[in-house]
Amino acid sequence: MTENKMRPIDLHTYSDREALAQDLAERVGQRLGEAIAERGTALIAVSGGSTPKRFFEVLSGADCAWDKVTITLVDERFVPPDNERSNHRLVAEHLLKNAAAAATFVPLYQHVDDVTAAAALAAGKIDTLPVPFDVVILGMGGDGHTASFFPNGNHLGAAFDGDGTRSVISMEAPDAGEPRLTLTLPHLLATRFLALHIEGQGKMDTLDKARAPGPADAMPIRAVLDRAASPLNVYWAP
Repeated sequence: MTENKMRPIDLHTYSDREALAQDLAERVGQRLGEAIAERGTALIAVSGGSTPKRFFEVLSGADCAWDKVTITLVDERFVPPDNERSNHRLVAEHLLKNAAAAATFVPLYQHVDDVTAAAALAAGKIDTLPVPFDVVILGMGGDGHTASFFPNGNHLGAAFDGDGTRSVISMEAPDAGEPRLTLTLPHLLATRFLALHIEGQGKMDTLDKARAPGPADAMPIRAVLDRAASPLNVYWAP
């Protein structure tokens, strides 16, 4: 008989979302400070959506040498930075302020007409960064997508390809809305600290479903759970 084991995680739970934001920001700030002390610079990739706003607000005031920190995005909608759905705009409004205004931001969106061309241009910029990342913070949708790895995504195979060399690819999917730009899974996993930040019982239910046996194509967060070097750090509050 085959034993159906749940995919392992390292779960950090909090009584409320403010406590989660405070603790996660403190941990990330410490990681950035340690990277600067050891290597002179720090590199972090963050996610968009509504969930990280509190976390960004707290992190923006962290006491570290932000002028030595480079921030980029895990993924981006193919919309200009002034669009209300832009992750660039979200980061600019909630993270790139206070002490963190001194950080360098590397956007994924590029001012070209074609999302494939934009992905190539963005990859050229990401490829100049001193990877591995020091911190990568992922989010997750109710369908089990993370980054822009959507079920039925047109380039999902390329996103997961462990032998692939591309750092950024385009992605289109029925539930994605706009075309997307996303870092590929091997580049996201090349990090010294990887965390999934989720809130609400619905997201925990989705994660529990994703931890059960099943294909990564159906719930792409499974690819992260399966291929992370150690159990994924999950930060959750109801």
